Amino acid sequence: MRVSENCFAVTGLAYSPPWYVNAGFVTGNHTTLVVDTGGNAAAAATLHGYACTAAPSNRLRVVNTEKHFDHIGGNGFFHDRGVDIWGHEGVARTPAEFQAEIQEFNDAIPNRVRREAAEAQIFFEGTRLANPKCVIASDLHWDLGGLHVEILLTPGHTPTNLSVWVPAEKVLYTGDCLIHSYTPNLEAGGPEDWSQWLDSLDRVESLGAATVVCGHGPVARGEQVQQIIGEVRRVLREALDCGRAPTAQQGPSSALVS
Repeated sequence: MRVSENCFAVTGLAYSPPWYVNAGFVTGNHTTLVVDTGGNAAAAATLHGYACTAAPSNRLRVVNTEKHFDHIGGNGFFHDRGVDIWGHEGVARTPAEFQAEIQEFNDAIPNRVRREAAEAQIFFEGTRLANPKCVIASDLHWDLGGLHVEILLTPGHTPTNLSVWVPAEKVLYTGDCLIHSYTPNLEAGGPEDWSQWLDSLDRVESLGAATVVCGHGPVARGEQVQQIIGEVRRVLREALDCGRAPTAQQGPSSALVS
């Protein structure tokens, strides 16, 4: 989906139901910035194909908006093609964590026979763990060739969260700092993280984005941008008031995805 002259969203990438995850890319004159890589090699191949079709002569660069596997699972596909992957230092995950993710994904399969057959392995076929090699420790400004983007630290959902802002086109990629129509997953952190998340909401709100590609849910435009900021803010404030994430009583599967 083309959301502006140089900004694209790739929405609806598969993950654990009912969640799907979004990614996207931004094309300059010489570099295309891919924002997140999806949950597996198939998602990454889809992103790679779209990005290379949109700007065939560009070199690619990847940035991860956070550490959860639904956003970084496709990193290995890009790494194997010599693409630099950037992310917060806390994005780095271990092979044991990746195997635990596959097991949890498998445990979420409703049918016992399919669980016992370990059919989750199909989803992760060809997928391998690859952590960012280029560390982001502070805000960055990148020139993609006639188009500037800003990498903004927006922690809260996890300490590793960042957003990608394209000021010339007023497009913002937020990862899971913002989501649309889903209940935010607060279970990756606690009250201190939620307070930090509120600060990050103030930061992204101040940008005045016209279009937001959230980590999950439909692309938000116009008045929807303020609505989704307000909804995530409401959920965070209610969680701080009661000291509990809104999904905390709904079982372990709520922690599977971002």
